[in-house]
Amino acid sequence: MKTVLKVTGVLVLVLVLAVVGFALYAKNALPNVGPAPELEVERTPERIARGEYLAHNVMLCVDCHSQRDWTQFSAPPVPGTWGMGGEVFGEEMGFPGHYVASNITPAGLGDWTDGEIFRAVTSGVGKDGRALFPIMPYHNYGKLDREDILSVIAYVRTLRPIENETEASSSDFPMSIIINTIPGKPEFQNKPAASDLLAYGEYMATASGCYDCHTDQDKGRFVGMPFAGGMEFPMPNGYTITAPNITPHPNALGHWTEAQFVERFKMYADSGYVPHAVAAGERQTVMPWSMYAGMEERDLAAIFHYLQSLEAAEGNTTVEAGI
Repeated sequence: MKTVLKVTGVLVLVLVLAVVGFALYAKNALPNVGPAPELEVERTPERIARGEYLAHNVMLCVDCHSQRDWTQFSAPPVPGTWGMGGEVFGEEMGFPGHYVASNITPAGLGDWTDGEIFRAVTSGVGKDGRALFPIMPYHNYGKLDREDILSVIAYVRTLRPIENETEASSSDFPMSIIINTIPGKPEFQNKPAASDLLAYGEYMATASGCYDCHTDQDKGRFVGMPFAGGMEFPMPNGYTITAPNITPHPNALGHWTEAQFVERFKMYADSGYVPHAVAAGERQTVMPWSMYAGMEERDLAAIFHYLQSLEAAEGNTTVEAGI
């Protein structure tokens, strides 16, 4: 019995030392994605136009880094706040910490080099070397065409400077340690030709972050079937929305047509559409319809065809009308 207890004690000690060793390594040696590249982005009209489209309607940089009006359906960005930061993604919304969107106008990024912005967007490491929580899906952006990232940087540099010092983000334990293991070096690809419908659709779905919201997560870790929904989003007004299944399951998108899919987005771009007020406890959504509504029909159609190519998965097939 004494021998068994000694062996058990040794194993426990080894385990504790391993955990402590990993924690120290992750805290002090990670993230390790290399230095920010030496980079100066040429701000051509073509890049700025492409970057504006991506930042507003696809990658949604402007959506997350502006103030959103949660009293209106779909919480559209408040005019005049583009890029100023300050939106909070905290424990009350299911996140493992208190994460605050930073100021990405020239007033906030004035002392950042283009290379430092590039590294943050594609690898998840800030100017000061700290790991960023992937609510900004840098793991997706690092899979895009390098030129698209340069276009976003070119556009962000043209935003109206807004003085707004945002509070620092913080992670709860153990995410405060785990977060350092998440950043990684980018693996860029060339943007597929639009004629290659499935490859182009996958590219646009990656840029749009469909996977991240429509796959269930637990404290920042994906735990559900891809694109099968299930992730809960507690809204500031007290309503909780559950991301729906967007695979070709018969009770999900399996019965949808391309035209229906595109129209669901484009209805929010109609000149006659006005967001309605949302009171406490009433249906609200985190889905930024007013932003995605500006996506080109070609791009929306390609995303639909990519989603239809996925394996139909069981998941949250209760598709609510406003999601």
